[in-house]
Amino acid sequence: MTDKRGSGPSPVDIHVGSRIRLRRTLLGMSQERLGDALGLTFQQVQKYERGTNRVSASRLYELTHVLDVPVSFFFDGLEGATAPRGLAAGGNFAQAQQLFGGLSDGMGMPGSELTLFSRREAVELVRLYYQITDPAVRRRVLNLIRTMVPAE
Repeated sequence: MTDKRGSGPSPVDIHVGSRIRLRRTLLGMSQERLGDALGLTFQQVQKYERGTNRVSASRLYELTHVLDVPVSFFFDGLEGATAPRGLAAGGNFAQAQQLFGGLSDGMGMPGSELTLFSRREAVELVRLYYQITDPAVRRRVLNLIRTMVPAE
């Protein structure tokens, strides 16, 4: 679906698609597996992720269950000019998160750090970290990483 000027996908559709891709990737889920869960082909999932096809409300609702996120997750991080007016007026997940430490991507991550997840190694690191089942080991891994980061 194109925007009103006919110059390509809507910025909102592109954003929603990128959020689908982000969450799917963080879960270690393939496009094929997501498609199977939704009754779609992987090509249809690709079109959603690129913003080429607009995600309907009912499909978005299905995605919240499959990807285990609130519906607001797909819209968090939209620029104020791009976000529908009613969304900002009614309050959303990002606004609630703001009360607890700044703009969030819906998973507790500051919006300025969203670009980190465009790198495959960052996504893989997070996915592997959460596969560590022992909380004490996870804490030690986190502390190890903290020692490797230069002091500010």
